[in-house]
This record gives sequence, C-alpha cells and structure tokens, in this order.
Amino acid sequence: MMADSGSNEEVAVIGNTDITSTESESNIINTMVERETALLRKMEINVAEAEKRTGKNTVNMQETYTVYLIEIRKAHKQSQRPAETVPGVGAPAAPDTLWRRYSDFELLRTFLLVTYPYIIIPPLPEKRAEFQWHKLSADNLDPDFVERRRVGLENFLLRVASHPVLSNDKIFFFFLTEEKGWREAVLETGFQDKADSRLKSLSAMFRVKNPDKRFTAMKQYSDELNTVISQLLRVRARVADRLYGVYKVHGNYGRVFSEWSAIEKEMGDGLQSAGHHMDTYAASIDDILEEEEHYADQLKEYLFYTDAVRSVCKKHDLIQYELEMAAQDLVSKKQQREELATGTVRVFSLKGMTSKLFGTESQEQRESRLAALEQSIQEGEEALKEKNTECQEFVQMAWEDIERFKEQKDKDLREALISYAIMQISMCKKGIQVWSNAKECFNKM
Repeated sequence: MMADSGSNEEVAVIGNTDITSTESESNIINTMVERETALLRKMEINVAEAEKRTGKNTVNMQETYTVYLIEIRKAHKQSQRPAETVPGVGAPAAPDTLWRRYSDFELLRTFLLVTYPYIIIPPLPEKRAEFQWHKLSADNLDPDFVERRRVGLENFLLRVASHPVLSNDKIFFFFLTEEKGWREAVLETGFQDKADSRLKSLSAMFRVKNPDKRFTAMKQYSDELNTVISQLLRVRARVADRLYGVYKVHGNYGRVFSEWSAIEKEMGDGLQSAGHHMDTYAASIDDILEEEEHYADQLKEYLFYTDAVRSVCKKHDLIQYELEMAAQDLVSKKQQREELATGTVRVFSLKGMTSKLFGTESQEQRESRLAALEQSIQEGEEALKEKNTECQEFVQMAWEDIERFKEQKDKDLREALISYAIMQISMCKKGIQVWSNAKECFNKM
C-alpha cells in the first residue's frame, strides 16, 4: 500500500510485508504486492520531500503551490538481474533529482489512461482533503496533509513502475528523468486526440445490446466496493472526531488533580503525578489520529481504484458498441444489395418510395450501384473483422489485468485492515498503561 515516508534504503522493493504485533506502529509499511519489474531492478524511486512555493499561474495571478522532489537512484547490485533490460530504456541519466507539481502527476496519469485503456491505472492521492476527521485537516497546504500526499504520490510512482506494462512506457521514464521538456513530449504523442468523450462513453453504455457479463459484473462490483469503502471512511471519520473529543476532555482530569494537589499535604504528590499522566493521555490523541490517517489513505487508494476499474469497463462498452454498429451497418448494406439485385424492397425506405414516384433505374445505373455496394460491403467486412479482433484483444488484455488487480487488492486490503487493528490495539494498550500509572500514583498517596 503506502510507501514508508522514512524509508530510503528499500523504497522500490516490492513484496508482501508480514505484519506482527511487535511492529512499531509509528512506521507506515509499504505493502505493495506487485511483482518486481525490470525498471525497479534498475532504479529506486523515491518522492523524498515536499516544498511550498509561490509564483504566478497561467493567468498571471499569484498562487501558492506545493512541489515534490523525485529522487532516482541506481538499484543495489544484489537486486539487479543483468540478463533483463527495459526495452528502449537505459540507465537513468542526470538529473538524479527533479521537482514535479501535482498537476504533472495528473497529466501523466491521464496519458496512461488514454494510452492503456485496458489497464486499471493506479490512482493518485486526493488533491483536496476528503473524509477528514477534523475541520483543521481540510487545509490543502497543511503540513500533515501534504506529507500524506507525498507518501501517496510515491506510492503511485511505485505502482506504475511495478506494473509489467506501464513500467516500460517511455513517457513514464521521461517523467522520472527529464525535468525540462517532459510536458512537450507528452503533448507531442497526441494522446488527447485519442481520448473518448464522456458523452460518447455514456451513450455506448446504454446502447450496447450484448454486453459482456463479466464486465457488467465487474462494473457492479466496483460500484458496490466504492459504496462500502466510502461508508467505512465516513464511520471512521465520525469515530475519530468523537475519540478526539473524549481524549481531550481527559485533560480536565489533569487540571482538577493539579488544583486538588495544592490543598492536600500527604496526597499532593500523588495527585500531581496522576494529573501529569492524564495530560499525557489527552495530548497523545494528536499523534494517534495522524498515524490513523495513513491507514485511512490506504483505504482511500482503493476507493479511487474503483474509478479506474469503471474506466476499463466503460472502454469495453465503447468497443463493444462500435463492434455492434459495424455489424449492423454491414447487415444493412447486404440487404440493400439484395433489394437492388432482385428489385424488391422488403422494408419501407425512402429510396423505395423514390423509385416508385420517379421510375426505376436503368440497368447501367443499377450495376454501378451494385459495384459500389460490393466495394462498400468488402470494406465493411474488413472493418467488422478489425473491430472483432480489437474487441477480443481488449477483453483478453483487460481481463488479465483485472485478475492481477484482484490479487493485489485482496492482499493490500487484508494487510491494511490488519495494520489498522494492530494500531488500535496499541492505542488501547497505551491507554491502559496511562491508567495503570495513575493507579500507582493513587496507591502511593
């Protein structure tokens, strides 16, 4: 899932991370499960830090924004496999570090969405705070929020770099290694011209006559998963907000015990010490809930993944619709050929009415039309064959990626929930320890 914000030595190592109760709950563990790729055997990828800057935007107005430092290092020798190389990609050239804005990540992801419509493209972390547990968390320039987004952007890059297809993309490699000219290189690909309009995709979804049941089921599953995770995050936000209030109220114990100790001679020291433990307990909730946000971000990643799954399903609907339209057009042309050859109109048509009103065609005109129809039918048959091949290839590649995604999702969500439970257990143990310390203070009075 999310990459450890403090790990620089193994940021590009992909594998299952075993979680035990002895883990330090303050560490955010990278639980990504994709298989290692040739790119990750060549380099380590790390979004090292975030920096706030001020400058003028495209409309010449002053704005404050955040940039992120991407570090690229050659992988350790022991993790390299010399026999394997990345097609068309050499060892990373200078610079080893470069800065990117969030909008650069957005452009990269949009390019990948258009270029690889059959792949479930990893999502970006949220641009603005959602499902925040406290109103103070809604500031997009809040250091804690920016830090979590930094971790999420690193996770996005590792997700792409660990994908067997996306990791070989040259534009992605340029994103990692070319600070200047990268945007121009993306736009020169013309990917924007290939993007399907939302209206076109929506029309296809409702007009497909023979939808693939597997994609229909997958689309329904992604909708239901989106609903479940949204509800889970909302519940967690409500619980966190109330828990924050409960912990902070404990600070009143500290104040009351301190005031009480001032009027007691023999019990004064014990009350003062107990009050100190209560103050510590009240203050601990800030770190607890900030850590909890990292686990919430892991769930959010799969909330956003559901949109990527739907995108693949919508693209299949569009290809299927175009296939059906090509088949329908070919049937119509063959029917026209039959009517023209026999001289009978089986279905009411404007052309049939025209021939009745203004007379029939000459033999030469009919033969000319027949020849044109034959040519059009041949072209239609070729177009149908191409569309059929395109649809079959899309289904095969998309389903391979969907199966891969399912395996990744099951492991990631399982480990995220286990980590969250471990963190809650740790929090409860710390609470018990505070009250045990307070009890000792009371015993000594």
